[in-house]
Amino acid sequence: MRYGQFCPIAKSLELIGDRWTILVLREVLMGGRRYNEIQRGLGGISSALLSKRLKWLVECGLLDRMTKPGTNVRYFPTKSALELQPVLMALGNWGMKWTQSNLSADDYDVELLMLYLERSIDLEGLLVPRIVVRFEFVDLAEQRLWWVIAEPASVEICTTNPEFDVDVFLTVPLGLMTNIWLGHDSYRRAESAGELILHGNAALVRNIESWLRCSEFSPQPKVC
Repeated sequence: MRYGQFCPIAKSLELIGDRWTILVLREVLMGGRRYNEIQRGLGGISSALLSKRLKWLVECGLLDRMTKPGTNVRYFPTKSALELQPVLMALGNWGMKWTQSNLSADDYDVELLMLYLERSIDLEGLLVPRIVVRFEFVDLAEQRLWWVIAEPASVEICTTNPEFDVDVFLTVPLGLMTNIWLGHDSYRRAESAGELILHGNAALVRNIESWLRCSEFSPQPKVC
């Protein structure tokens, strides 16, 4: 895409203004390295288009493509991509302020939500070897049950029972859980209203906001 203008905004958009490009960068800046990890956070993108966008970002110097014998290809942000991080954060903050009233039912995606919840787990200071959380999304006919197995060095998402004892149970509609993670709602209000059922280990349930954190774009990250 070319605008034929010397304006630095126009020149920037020539590099990152195509559909999905900024979201591909988002995934790499959030830690996605392998193709499948990047694709997981993008949902609706086709494999052909993702490959095209990754190739373009490498060509224009925003990503480095690393290969080693016997390993998968990995992508890493370059210095110029890392300098885009505060720009994307500002865009996300702007979106939280001005676009959230436009959310529709089609925007709620359980796989994307679980990816973000996986990234939001923080076990620092809990002094536990493992936390297992079971989510039941009561309004879904498929993909209704999900498990999160969180350990200090890793977090895993399962759609089949991992056969571990569950520490925390959440029974909740998908849209409500999404809004809690976004910071538009709270566990306490939803639980008091009977819209969310939260039970299990008393200490973990009581302090859920401290280890299952809201979005970094949340307007109220400490009280989600």
